Amino acid sequence: MLWYKAWLETRWRFLIGLAVLLVFACGAVFDYPAIARLNASVSAIDAPGNLGRLIREAAETQRTYRGFIWFQWYRQNLVQMWTILAVLLGSGGLLAASSRAALFALSMPASRTRVAGVRAATALMELLVLALVPSLLIPLLSPAVGQHYGLGDTAVHSVSLFLAGSVFFSLAFLLSAVFDDFWRPMLITCAVALSQTLVGALVGLPFSGMLRVMSAESYFRSGQVPWVGLGLALTVGLLMLYAAVAVVERRDF
Repeated sequence: MLWYKAWLETRWRFLIGLAVLLVFACGAVFDYPAIARLNASVSAIDAPGNLGRLIREAAETQRTYRGFIWFQWYRQNLVQMWTILAVLLGSGGLLAASSRAALFALSMPASRTRVAGVRAATALMELLVLALVPSLLIPLLSPAVGQHYGLGDTAVHSVSLFLAGSVFFSLAFLLSAVFDDFWRPMLITCAVALSQTLVGALVGLPFSGMLRVMSAESYFRSGQVPWVGLGLALTVGLLMLYAAVAVVERRDF
């Protein structure tokens, strides 16, 4: 009953997000021939400063099909949209004070720990599907444009995204246990995620911090899985989920 209720509360966010990601994954594959034709002219741009360097690096990275997929899909579209969906699935839901569904869930013959745990586990399973299933279209559709993309690369990038990016879900879930509305947890968590990109822009890097781990940049460039970053993110995320459950246990409704 708890699992079904958690699914009903999150299903539209999940299904709409999945549909959007599937469309973008198809676009990432079928955009490659056009981008490959334009790459030579882009690489000839001689803009000064960090902007010029970033343009040249982007063009160089996308010279190969593997580089193009990593840059356009795993580094940009998937990371950005998946993070937004993680925040949406983590925000509000269970503990919004005005939510009759939340009060009904807390009145059921189950501990608050179980109610909160089922809600978090359901959303995390949905996030794993959102990280993996759209990405599986990449190796499946690549032969249609005369290319190949490995399932191993798909698995590493997708699992890295899920493990590292879940920290944003955990933050939104924790804030939703503290605040009584949907908007504050969502906006605060989005601001934290956005700051990762802004910091990178200020120091002349395309990505920084957790977002680089989410895209598994070290694996793409050198074949090294970012174990330290993944372990750190997983630990922080679990601590925040534990704190969220503790807050739920102690709150007076």
